[in-house]
Amino acid sequence: PRFLTLAGMVLLVALSRLLPHPPNFTPVESMALFAGAYFLDRRIALRVPLAAMLISDLALALLHGGLYFEHIASPSSLAVYACVALGAALGFALRGRTSGVRVLASSLAAAVIFFAVTNFVVWLTANALPGHSACAAGLVPCYVAAIPFFKWTVLGTLFYSAVLFGGYALLLRRWPTLESRQLA
Repeated sequence: PRFLTLAGMVLLVALSRLLPHPPNFTPVESMALFAGAYFLDRRIALRVPLAAMLISDLALALLHGGLYFEHIASPSSLAVYACVALGAALGFALRGRTSGVRVLASSLAAAVIFFAVTNFVVWLTANALPGHSACAAGLVPCYVAAIPFFKWTVLGTLFYSAVLFGGYALLLRRWPTLESRQLA
C-alpha cells in the first residue's frame, strides 16, 4: 500500500498539469522532492517522478496535438527532466527529517535550480527558438525575461509541496502502516 499511495500521489499531481494554470505553476519539482524524500529505494525515487512526467507530457501531447509531441524531445524539455532528477536527489536529504522548514527550504532550492537550469538551456538554444530574442541577446537578458515566470515556479512548487508533504502527513495519521520501513 505504501508504494501505491506514494506513486499515486505523484501521478495525480503530475496529471494536474492538464488543468488550466498560470505559466510554470506546476508540481514538477515538488513531486520530485516528495519522491526523493519518501521512496526508500533511490532508483524508484528517481523513476517514479520521471515516469509521471512522461505520462503527463504524453497526455498533454494528446490534448494539444503534434506541436506538443515535438516539445517532448526538445532541449528545454530534456532540461526539465534533468531538473526532476535533481529534485529527487535533493529530496534524499529530507529522508526521515521532513519538517515544514526543511520542506520549505528544499522547495525554494528546487525552484531556483529549475529556474537556473531551464533558462540556461533556453539561452543556449535561443537561436533555434522563435520568440526568444531576449535570450539571443545574452544570458542576463534571458534570465531577466524569465523573472515573471519564476514567481509562478516558486508559488507552484510551494503549493504542491504543501499538498504532497502535508497530504502524506495527514494520511500517516489515519493509516500509520504507510510509514512502514519496507521498500516503497
